[in-house]
Parts: sequence; C-alpha cells; structure tokens
Amino acid sequence: MDSMSTSTTDMAGMSMPTGHTSSGSMEQMSMTFFISTTTPLFTMAWTPTSTGQYAGTCIFLIIFAAIFRALLAVRINFYDILASVKQRHGDDEIVLYSGDDKRARRRPWKANEAIILALVDVIIGGMSYLLMIAVMTMNVGYFLSVLAGIFVGSLAFGRFMARSVAH
Repeated sequence: MDSMSTSTTDMAGMSMPTGHTSSGSMEQMSMTFFISTTTPLFTMAWTPTSTGQYAGTCIFLIIFAAIFRALLAVRINFYDILASVKQRHGDDEIVLYSGDDKRARRRPWKANEAIILALVDVIIGGMSYLLMIAVMTMNVGYFLSVLAGIFVGSLAFGRFMARSVAH
C-alpha cells in the first residue's frame, strides 16, 4: 500500500493524508477558528504568554493593517505625491499625467520613479503576506484585529483611494 493512501482523522473529523508529514505537524494545524491567548505570530519567539502580551499583539496587528491601507493609498496616488514633492522643491517643469484627462499623453519612464514605485510595491506585498499569515493562524483575535486594522486604515485613508477601483 502506498504511503499517500493512508490517512488520519484530525480534530474536525476530516480525513487527511499522512504521507510526507514530519513528526505530527498535521496534528498541530487547526482547520477551524479558535480562541487562544498563546498563539505564536510569525515565529515561535513571538508567542504571547499573558493576556497583556496577547492584547499587545492584537494592537500591533491593528496598527500594521492600518499602515498597510495607508501604503495602498500612497501607491494609488504615487504620481500625484511625486508631483507635489517636486513642486515643493521648485521643479517648474512638472507635467501631471492624471487619468482624468483622456487626451493626456503617456508618462515617460524614469528609473528613479520606477525604483521607488517598485520598492513601495514590494513593501505592500510583504505586508499583505504577513497579514495573511496572521489570519491563517486561525486565531479569532488575530483575525478580528486584522479586520479592525483594515477598517481603521480605510476610515483614515479611504478618501485618498476614492479614484481607484483597487480599494
């Protein structure tokens, strides 16, 4: 009999294959939401051991998700922000390439702008994956904290994303 055809039953009563698992890792993975104040976040070193530490972790996730929404607003308005910065530095040759004017010509590619934009995209991607990992712990408090952070971030920065279909 092939090792992939054997199965075991987890806490939720679902049959799961046991082939290629390492020392019971599947038994530790929860497939349902649960409530616990000692769930590790991102690393085993970040495991709250008290209710206060758990609350601090949840507050961190709220702030982290709100910053994520702020960075999305920056990304959406990147060229407007860039034009504003250039204008403050006295650059008189600014041409705004907004999407509102149908006759506006295509914005020329500039390496420094492309690098900054790419770095913002990498930071946004990294933050979104870290928030996804927090939600995938299946801890109700972490999940609700991420949602609360998205709410707070949208409340504070949503007006800057009004022109975008990405919000």
